Amino acid sequence: MEPDEFTAKKTDALEALEGQDLSALSIEEPEDRAARLGAEIARAEAMATSKRASKNAADAVFKA
Repeated sequence: MEPDEFTAKKTDALEALEGQDLSALSIEEPEDRAARLGAEIARAEAMATSKRASKNAADAVFKA
């Protein structure tokens, strides 16, 4: 898979979620959706933190 294809597919998935009509969902469905999205946000934030720490460690090695 080409990098541009991967980025395009990720963007399309996010855009599909944004602005969806949630009015037809039951009470539990938006709550479940919010919980699952919250977990995914936490996972993405943890990965960003890990990558930032790796970059900072590499920067420290090359500055020394």
